[in-house]
Amino acid sequence: MRFAIAFPLRALLCALLLAPIGPHAETDKRDFSQAERLLFMTPQLKGLQAPMLLRYTFGKTGTFEQNFDDSVTVALSAKADGRCCDAKGVFLSDARKVQVPDVPAAEGNPVILYFLEHDVREMKRLTRGSDYHFRKRIRMAIYQTADVRDVSLRYQGRTVKGKEIAFSPFLDDPNRPKYERFAKKSYRFTLSDAVPGGVYGIRTSIPGESAAAQPLLVEELLIDGARAPAR
Repeated sequence: MRFAIAFPLRALLCALLLAPIGPHAETDKRDFSQAERLLFMTPQLKGLQAPMLLRYTFGKTGTFEQNFDDSVTVALSAKADGRCCDAKGVFLSDARKVQVPDVPAAEGNPVILYFLEHDVREMKRLTRGSDYHFRKRIRMAIYQTADVRDVSLRYQGRTVKGKEIAFSPFLDDPNRPKYERFAKKSYRFTLSDAVPGGVYGIRTSIPGESAAAQPLLVEELLIDGARAPAR
Protein backbone atom coordinates (compact mmCIF):
# COMPACT_ATOMS: atom_id res chain seq x y z
CA MET A 1 0.00 0.00 0.00
CA ARG A 2 1.07 3.62 0.69
CA PHE A 3 4.20 3.47 2.80
CA ALA A 4 5.90 1.11 5.17
CA ILE A 5 6.14 2.50 8.65
CA ALA A 6 7.51 1.25 11.94
CA PHE A 7 5.91 0.98 15.37
CA PRO A 8 4.30 3.01 16.94
CA LEU A 9 3.00 4.62 13.75
CA ARG A 10 2.30 1.19 12.30
CA ALA A 11 -0.58 0.83 14.75
CA LEU A 12 -1.96 4.17 13.67
CA LEU A 13 -1.60 3.31 10.01
CA CYS A 14 -3.45 0.05 10.47
CA ALA A 15 -6.18 1.68 12.53
CA LEU A 16 -6.68 4.47 10.02
CA LEU A 17 -6.26 2.67 6.74
CA LEU A 18 -6.37 -1.09 6.68
CA ALA A 19 -9.84 -1.81 8.07
CA PRO A 20 -12.56 -0.08 6.02
CA ILE A 21 -15.78 0.72 7.87
CA GLY A 22 -19.24 0.08 6.55
CA PRO A 23 -21.44 -2.63 5.07
CA HIS A 24 -18.76 -3.76 2.61
CA ALA A 25 -15.89 -3.82 5.09
CA GLU A 26 -15.46 -7.56 4.99
CA THR A 27 -15.89 -8.03 1.24
CA ASP A 28 -14.40 -4.95 -0.43
CA LYS A 29 -11.01 -3.71 0.75
CA ARG A 30 -11.21 -1.00 -1.95
CA ASP A 31 -14.00 0.74 -0.05
CA PHE A 32 -12.25 4.04 0.75
CA SER A 33 -13.76 7.50 1.03
CA GLN A 34 -12.58 10.52 -0.96
CA ALA A 35 -10.98 11.90 2.20
CA GLU A 36 -9.06 8.67 2.83
CA ARG A 37 -7.77 8.61 -0.72
CA LEU A 38 -6.63 12.24 -0.57
CA LEU A 39 -4.95 11.90 2.82
CA PHE A 40 -3.43 8.44 2.69
CA MET A 41 -3.46 7.08 -0.86
CA THR A 42 -2.05 9.98 -2.89
CA PRO A 43 1.65 9.80 -3.89
CA GLN A 44 2.40 13.29 -2.56
CA LEU A 45 6.17 12.83 -2.84
CA LYS A 46 6.08 11.68 -6.46
CA GLY A 47 8.21 13.81 -8.72
CA LEU A 48 10.23 15.51 -6.00
CA GLN A 49 14.00 15.69 -6.42
CA ALA A 50 16.01 14.42 -3.45
CA PRO A 51 17.68 15.56 -1.36
CA MET A 52 15.03 17.96 -0.11
CA LEU A 53 13.95 19.25 3.30
CA LEU A 54 10.26 19.95 3.85
CA ARG A 55 9.89 22.58 6.59
CA TYR A 56 6.77 23.31 8.60
CA THR A 57 5.92 25.73 11.38
CA PHE A 58 3.92 24.41 14.31
CA GLY A 59 2.02 26.56 16.77
CA LYS A 60 -0.11 25.85 19.81
CA THR A 61 -2.47 28.51 21.16
CA GLY A 62 -5.53 28.68 23.39
CA THR A 63 -6.57 29.29 26.95
CA PHE A 64 -6.14 25.76 28.31
CA GLU A 65 -2.36 25.40 28.36
CA GLN A 66 0.81 27.34 27.69
CA ASN A 67 1.22 28.45 24.08
CA PHE A 68 4.32 27.73 22.03
CA ASP A 69 5.83 27.88 18.55
CA ASP A 70 8.01 25.09 17.18
CA SER A 71 8.92 23.38 13.93
CA VAL A 72 8.58 20.11 12.04
CA THR A 73 10.81 18.84 9.24
CA VAL A 74 10.75 15.90 6.84
CA ALA A 75 14.13 15.21 5.21
CA LEU A 76 13.86 13.40 1.87
CA SER A 77 16.76 11.41 0.46
CA ALA A 78 17.09 9.33 -2.68
CA LYS A 79 16.31 5.64 -2.52
CA ALA A 80 18.84 3.04 -3.61
CA ASP A 81 17.58 3.34 -7.18
CA GLY A 82 18.09 7.11 -7.11
CA ARG A 83 14.41 7.99 -7.08
CA CYS A 84 12.53 9.86 -4.34
CA CYS A 85 12.23 9.19 -1.45
CA ASP A 86 13.27 7.81 1.88
CA ALA A 87 11.94 10.10 4.61
CA LYS A 88 13.25 11.06 8.04
CA GLY A 89 11.08 13.23 10.28
CA VAL A 90 11.70 15.53 13.23
CA PHE A 91 8.46 16.48 14.98
CA LEU A 92 8.85 19.34 17.48
CA SER A 93 11.87 19.80 19.72
CA ASP A 94 13.27 19.37 23.23
CA ALA A 95 10.75 18.05 25.77
CA ARG A 96 7.89 18.27 23.25
CA LYS A 97 9.67 16.15 20.64
CA VAL A 98 7.73 13.15 19.34
CA GLN A 99 9.90 10.19 18.34
CA VAL A 100 8.85 9.32 14.81
CA PRO A 101 10.27 6.54 12.65
CA ASP A 102 12.13 6.85 9.39
CA VAL A 103 9.96 5.94 6.41
CA PRO A 104 11.79 4.04 3.65
CA ALA A 105 10.37 4.21 0.12
CA ALA A 106 7.77 6.78 1.14
CA GLU A 107 5.12 7.71 -1.41
CA GLY A 108 2.74 9.75 0.74
CA ASN A 109 3.93 12.56 2.97
CA PRO A 110 4.48 11.06 6.46
CA VAL A 111 3.90 14.44 8.12
CA ILE A 112 0.18 13.57 8.11
CA LEU A 113 0.70 10.45 10.22
CA TYR A 114 3.27 12.22 12.39
CA PHE A 115 0.72 14.91 13.21
CA LEU A 116 -2.01 12.36 13.91
CA GLU A 117 0.24 10.34 16.21
CA HIS A 118 1.07 13.53 18.13
CA ASP A 119 -2.62 14.39 18.26
CA VAL A 120 -3.69 10.99 19.60
CA ARG A 121 -1.01 11.15 22.30
CA GLU A 122 -2.20 14.61 23.30
CA MET A 123 -5.83 13.48 23.50
CA LYS A 124 -4.78 10.57 25.69
CA ARG A 125 -2.75 12.89 27.93
CA LEU A 126 -5.51 15.47 28.27
CA THR A 127 -8.39 13.07 28.84
CA ARG A 128 -6.68 9.93 30.22
CA GLY A 129 -8.69 8.08 27.61
CA SER A 130 -7.70 5.27 25.26
CA ASP A 131 -5.38 6.02 22.36
CA TYR A 132 -6.98 3.09 20.52
CA HIS A 133 -10.40 4.70 20.95
CA PHE A 134 -9.24 8.08 19.63
CA ARG A 135 -7.57 6.47 16.60
CA LYS A 136 -10.78 4.58 15.86
CA ARG A 137 -12.92 7.73 16.10
CA ILE A 138 -10.60 9.61 13.75
CA ARG A 139 -10.60 6.74 11.25
CA MET A 140 -14.41 6.51 11.35
CA ALA A 141 -14.79 10.25 10.82
CA ILE A 142 -12.42 10.29 7.85
CA TYR A 143 -14.35 7.42 6.29
CA GLN A 144 -17.92 8.41 7.16
CA THR A 145 -18.34 12.14 7.75
CA ALA A 146 -15.35 14.10 6.40
CA ASP A 147 -16.30 17.05 4.21
CA VAL A 148 -14.06 17.74 1.18
CA ARG A 149 -14.15 21.10 -0.60
CA ASP A 150 -12.07 23.13 -3.02
CA VAL A 151 -10.18 26.08 -1.52
CA SER A 152 -7.89 28.89 -2.65
CA LEU A 153 -4.67 29.28 -0.65
CA ARG A 154 -1.76 31.72 -0.46
CA TYR A 155 1.67 30.21 -0.94
CA GLN A 156 4.87 32.18 -1.44
CA GLY A 157 2.90 35.27 -2.38
CA ARG A 158 0.64 33.67 -4.97
CA THR A 159 -2.79 32.05 -4.98
CA VAL A 160 -2.89 28.27 -5.44
CA LYS A 161 -5.67 25.72 -5.58
CA GLY A 162 -6.17 23.12 -2.88
CA LYS A 163 -8.52 20.73 -1.11
CA GLU A 164 -9.70 21.06 2.49
CA ILE A 165 -10.80 17.98 4.43
CA ALA A 166 -12.75 18.74 7.62
CA PHE A 167 -14.29 16.50 10.26
CA SER A 168 -15.19 16.36 13.97
CA PRO A 169 -14.64 12.81 15.26
CA PHE A 170 -16.04 13.10 18.76
CA LEU A 171 -19.39 14.88 18.45
CA ASP A 172 -21.40 11.65 18.36
CA ASP A 173 -18.97 9.56 20.40
CA PRO A 174 -20.82 7.38 22.97
CA ASN A 175 -17.88 8.07 25.31
CA ARG A 176 -18.25 11.84 24.93
CA PRO A 177 -19.34 12.44 28.56
CA LYS A 178 -15.89 11.24 29.70
CA TYR A 179 -14.19 14.18 27.97
CA GLU A 180 -16.94 16.68 27.27
CA ARG A 181 -14.66 19.74 27.18
CA PHE A 182 -12.79 18.27 24.21
CA ALA A 183 -15.71 16.71 22.33
CA LYS A 184 -16.19 19.58 19.85
CA LYS A 185 -12.66 19.25 18.52
CA SER A 186 -12.46 19.78 14.77
CA TYR A 187 -9.78 18.73 12.26
CA ARG A 188 -8.86 20.47 8.99
CA PHE A 189 -6.31 19.11 6.53
CA THR A 190 -5.39 21.37 3.63
CA LEU A 191 -3.69 19.76 0.64
CA SER A 192 -2.31 21.27 -2.56
CA ASP A 193 -0.32 19.92 -5.48
CA ALA A 194 1.31 23.36 -5.69
CA VAL A 195 3.37 22.87 -2.52
CA PRO A 196 6.27 20.42 -2.08
CA GLY A 197 5.01 17.27 -0.39
CA GLY A 198 1.36 18.11 -1.05
CA VAL A 199 0.50 19.10 2.55
CA TYR A 200 -0.23 22.80 2.94
CA GLY A 201 -1.43 22.64 6.54
CA ILE A 202 -3.16 20.75 9.34
CA ARG A 203 -5.23 22.40 12.06
CA THR A 204 -7.13 21.13 15.09
CA SER A 205 -9.32 23.39 17.19
CA ILE A 206 -11.32 23.03 20.40
CA PRO A 207 -13.74 25.94 20.92
CA GLY A 208 -14.21 27.76 24.20
CA GLU A 209 -17.17 27.16 26.47
CA SER A 210 -19.22 29.95 24.87
CA ALA A 211 -19.48 31.48 21.41
CA ALA A 212 -17.67 34.59 22.63
CA ALA A 213 -14.88 32.71 24.42
CA GLN A 214 -11.41 32.23 23.01
CA PRO A 215 -10.62 28.71 21.73
CA LEU A 216 -9.60 26.20 24.37
CA LEU A 217 -6.84 24.72 22.20
CA VAL A 218 -5.62 25.23 18.67
CA GLU A 219 -2.71 23.40 17.04
CA GLU A 220 -1.66 24.32 13.52
CA LEU A 221 1.03 23.05 11.19
CA LEU A 222 1.82 25.03 8.02
CA ILE A 223 4.41 24.51 5.31
CA ASP A 224 6.97 27.31 5.10
CA GLY A 225 5.73 29.95 2.71
CA ALA A 226 2.05 29.38 3.55
CA ARG A 227 -0.34 31.86 5.07
CA ALA A 228 -2.88 30.54 7.56
CA PRO A 229 -6.33 30.45 5.91
CA ALA A 230 -8.91 32.86 7.34
CA ARG A 231 -11.24 31.22 9.86
